[in-house]
Amino acid sequence: MFDALADKLDDAWKKLRGQDKISKANIQDTLKEVRRALLSADVNLQVVKAFIADVEKKALGEGVISGVNPGQQFIKIVYDELVKVMGESNVPLANANEPPTVILMAGLQGTGKTTATAKLALYLRKQERSCLMVGTDIYRPAAIDQLLTLGNQIDVPVFEMGTDADPVEIARQGIAKAKELGVDTVIVDTAGRLQIDDDMMGELSRIKDTIEPDDTLLVVDAMTGQEAANLTYAFHEQIGITGAILTKLDGDSRGGAALSVRQISGQPIKFVGVGEKVEALEPFYPDRLASRILNMGDVLTLVEKAQEEFDLADVEKMQSKIMEAKFDFNDFIKQMRLLKNMGSLGGVLKLIPGMGKISGADLAKGETQLKRTESMINSMTKAEKADPDLLAQSPSRRRRVAKGSGFEEKDISKLVKDFTKMRSMMQNMGQGMPGMGMPGMGMPGMGGGMPGMGMPGMGMPGMAQGRRKKKKKKKKGFGSL
Repeated sequence: MFDALADKLDDAWKKLRGQDKISKANIQDTLKEVRRALLSADVNLQVVKAFIADVEKKALGEGVISGVNPGQQFIKIVYDELVKVMGESNVPLANANEPPTVILMAGLQGTGKTTATAKLALYLRKQERSCLMVGTDIYRPAAIDQLLTLGNQIDVPVFEMGTDADPVEIARQGIAKAKELGVDTVIVDTAGRLQIDDDMMGELSRIKDTIEPDDTLLVVDAMTGQEAANLTYAFHEQIGITGAILTKLDGDSRGGAALSVRQISGQPIKFVGVGEKVEALEPFYPDRLASRILNMGDVLTLVEKAQEEFDLADVEKMQSKIMEAKFDFNDFIKQMRLLKNMGSLGGVLKLIPGMGKISGADLAKGETQLKRTESMINSMTKAEKADPDLLAQSPSRRRRVAKGSGFEEKDISKLVKDFTKMRSMMQNMGQGMPGMGMPGMGMPGMGGGMPGMGMPGMGMPGMAQGRRKKKKKKKKGFGSL
């Protein structure tokens, strides 16, 4: 979502190259570029004006730091202001003194409110908090069925009373059921409308008065741009919300909502939806998002994602195999599948500092090569997967794998050669750097690394070759309760 904004901000920094200090004269062109970038990203005009004024004031008042060039200083100032605009720190969910904690979900139709309800329930379950979801949307066809399906999928119970009951009564009885079950948190999914209307607000208000929620979260579609901020403000004025969940942050819209919601509505973004999968919900950290926007990566989120997918015992076992050069094709496939569970290749790489500028073409090549490699490995026998040297020593085996996977023998030879090279490189890295860095990252593509990405490892054609050529040229419920 923020790729276009990041690219335009990169262009803005170029205006300060070669300058020995920041001055009123040399900063104007850069500020104009930043202003254009933010407006193009659909950030609210009022927010943009205040942002530019604050950046200019801080930049001109900033003393020259020894060893830091003006461009770097300016980026730091922009980073600090981005964090400030988005809320400075993560605002956690409320936690009632006596369970259950009640969370009321509100929003317009089509924003992904019901899915966000299930995502939040799964997130809380991972935090070892028990949940009950309550379905009060009696108007949208199959809304309750959708919640029941999602409840089954994530193993969280759903309370519903059908489409003939009164939504306020469903909410009231849902809270009573949660107390009976002794769950920590109850999440009440409410009906949305195509637009804000008196009926919708009246019903929401009655539900809120009845259940007295600890948190009232507005689910907002990030693709509505700056209108998302205005919507949050309108809901807060009429209902009184405590925060927002911004959905579809993985989309290709311009991203201005994330930069406008807090400033316009006064309410924090608490979570962001970063994909369609029910696991794709992240707490909102302004500093981390500011880092991503400025192509600085987001290592903390990367580590958290990895820790969710990797078992510590598996990591230690894998590190031992790497150190002894016993890493085989079975391990490789296992690591690739775990990497896929963390999100798309592009999404994961953008969390790594310096990887944000990889072109879409290079990423596409990398994704294609991963699929090709998996296909080749799937055509190997159990013995060949466990001992890659068998293929290195036998042309007939390589021919058979090539035929079975639909590739040429030279492709299999290259895979085996690159894999052997990667294995010895990973062994050397492991001996040089005990622990291989971050927990759960001792794998090709992460600790081992991606080819052509400034990280040794994986040794697969595609991304690496594409980037090298470029450089040369240049140089040249469980159901219902």
